[in-house]
Amino acid sequence: MAAAEQTEKAFQKQFGVNVGFAASTKKKAPGKAGTRYYKNVGLGFKTPREAIEGTYVDKKCPFTGNVSIRGRILTGVVKSTKMKRTLIMRMDYLHYIKKYQRYEKRHTNIAAHISPCFRCKEGDTVVVGQCRPLSKTVRFNTLKVIAAGSKAGKGFAAN
Repeated sequence: MAAAEQTEKAFQKQFGVNVGFAASTKKKAPGKAGTRYYKNVGLGFKTPREAIEGTYVDKKCPFTGNVSIRGRILTGVVKSTKMKRTLIMRMDYLHYIKKYQRYEKRHTNIAAHISPCFRCKEGDTVVVGQCRPLSKTVRFNTLKVIAAGSKAGKGFAAN
């Protein structure tokens, strides 16, 4: 953990990992017994390899930090990644109009925290899960990123 990415003024360390204590001669493998803390968030989402083997420190990451996922799971398209470790996701949905017995299209923009273990750009599809409030506007955490050109989900069929 000595090679952690230190970019902030305060020393960044993982919750539950003692850095600098009991200097052992043998090198421990990353994992639950090693020098890196990570967990399985459940709900069928795999822990990314970068979260297990990476060196980043992010207390708001659902895989390596102190955040639990509970409540809603939403899917949408990434609209903006200009903020640090935060993205804006556009979620399209249908709203029923009882008088006309028809649906109208609506959308909402949702701010979600994105862990450094994910590589994400505009146009990608993301799956986010609800968590405790992480800031004034962020209440969701990214659990999965599906690249824009990948085969997962709907896509354009070339003939």
